[in-house]
Amino acid sequence: MRQLTICTLAFTGGFVIMSIELLGGRILSPYFGSSVYVWGSIITVFMLSLSAGYLIGGRLSLYKPSIRRFATLFFVAGVLLYPLVHYGEELMRFVFERIEDPRYGSLTAALLMFLPPTIVLGMISPYSVSLLVTDVSKSGSIAGYLYFISTLGSAIGTLLTSFYLVLWFDIDFILTGLTGILLVCAALAATLHWGEE
Repeated sequence: MRQLTICTLAFTGGFVIMSIELLGGRILSPYFGSSVYVWGSIITVFMLSLSAGYLIGGRLSLYKPSIRRFATLFFVAGVLLYPLVHYGEELMRFVFERIEDPRYGSLTAALLMFLPPTIVLGMISPYSVSLLVTDVSKSGSIAGYLYFISTLGSAIGTLLTSFYLVLWFDIDFILTGLTGILLVCAALAATLHWGEE
């Protein structure tokens, strides 16, 4: 059960990351267009956020890692993501009215909107590795397996979002759904493993 929970959470983290990244282009396009500048800004912000998340998550995992603490990452990511539903457009308008250059305008907007939740989502992969590694000699194999699971989630999130979700639902509905997924994962993981340290 423990291994299944960790792998499911790692898969979900990868799924949500890529879904948000793809939605980023649609979110920014009404104000900044969909040029290479916009996509360059989004990709840069996500790469920086994930790299910071990997570093922080790796260090955090050194201090008594547990599934309950792991679940907290999903809760915090959901809390940081949901405000985009209500305040994302206002934030973009604020940036758009003050930064004329679409390169720096889109970069600033992407930083303000996506940096916080993506840093937390980036913490998931290294933390999940620390939860499963009990034998140092197998750490490489376990890390490879978990990154496979996470990247598989990212691939499915990319296809599902770009091929179907954006055609069926509006962006706010999808973001609300992703927030719900993160919160449900947090609640289930914390409940199923409440007594574990």
